[in-house]
Amino acid sequence: MEHRSLSATSTVHEFVESAAGPARTMYGADAHHTANRLVRLDVPTPTYMRAPGEAPGSFALESAMDELAVKCGLDPIELRARNDPETGPVSGLPFSGRNLIACFREGARRFGWADRDPRPGLRRDGRWLLGTGTAAASFPAGAGPSTAAVTAEADGTYTVGINAADIGTGARTALTLIAADALQTATEHVRVRIGDSDLGPAFIAGGSMGTRSWAWAVTIAARELRERLALGADIPPEGITVRSDTTEAIGALAQAERHSFGAQFAEVAVDPATGEVRVRRMLGIFAAGRIVNPLTARNQFVGGMTWGISMALHEEAVRDRALGSHYGADLAGYHVASHADVPAIEADWIDDPDPDDPVGIKGIGEIGIVGAAAAVANAVWHATGVRHRDLPIRPDRVLMAGVRA
Repeated sequence: MEHRSLSATSTVHEFVESAAGPARTMYGADAHHTANRLVRLDVPTPTYMRAPGEAPGSFALESAMDELAVKCGLDPIELRARNDPETGPVSGLPFSGRNLIACFREGARRFGWADRDPRPGLRRDGRWLLGTGTAAASFPAGAGPSTAAVTAEADGTYTVGINAADIGTGARTALTLIAADALQTATEHVRVRIGDSDLGPAFIAGGSMGTRSWAWAVTIAARELRERLALGADIPPEGITVRSDTTEAIGALAQAERHSFGAQFAEVAVDPATGEVRVRRMLGIFAAGRIVNPLTARNQFVGGMTWGISMALHEEAVRDRALGSHYGADLAGYHVASHADVPAIEADWIDDPDPDDPVGIKGIGEIGIVGAAAAVANAVWHATGVRHRDLPIRPDRVLMAGVRA
């Protein structure tokens, strides 16, 4: 298996879009060669966007796997199952948990995959050609050192302090639930303070590692506090506070391949006369550790999948070749998916707690977008018989490529 990635960076700072990374962990092969190369250009330095590396890299890898399945006369899910590795294909390390094929099996059952005719261009709904596609998703599951403090107040409540950041992901709610669980108390008895440097160092809200990192520190402090209170100590007016630091615990973790996984399914309709592509339905099944808050977790997954539709069909950064600046450098000119572009999206998960994490968390912030664009593109192939290797799949590109039934 060979995956080579070429990305642009500026002349003043090196930024690597490690798009070849997923090929190192997703599938077994007799040999692997991955390379991420850079071209320095007179342009602003790129930066991180949701699932950097994995999102664009999965489009190439999962499109290639779909094409290989067709060449081999195999179902795309069966090809992935046959090449599902028991250990890291490159590292040789054990997986802390790898339930990718379980995601595919459950997704196939719920999506109706068994009824799919693998031949392209056969299904129609009036003027529309219909197709279905699937793709795998993965994202590293890491944790960063953090400190936390949990105080038992004299009035019977608890105060949790950790320098976390809630950027709209529901961190406050998740940490409240985690603390209450560790303290064996009701959530209304827990108050969470975040976003204050006086609280001590904690990991950033990034890399799908925020909640896992913070929860680890909060859980350790809460459990120790509960043990102290179990001895029957009186709580003074200033309360009893226990502090934690996960630096040593995280540093002592045994080496392993730690990832969240998922299976994406999409159905599209393509108008061969106009080139219009519409996603009719999507399903994502994920194995992403213990799910702390089902409501906000589903929002994260659906949000990522929605962005995957936008990546597949709409979003495109076009540069002025003379000046290096962007055409359409605002949301008036940069096309993103709107409500009318987003169908009924269903996201769910299977039981997949991480045995090496005190809460069982892996991370869910970015995996929802991984593989989504490839699932849409593979569905477009199934509808039209034509592969699209460039994103977005614009109407003009569909018309120029034609239809091969």
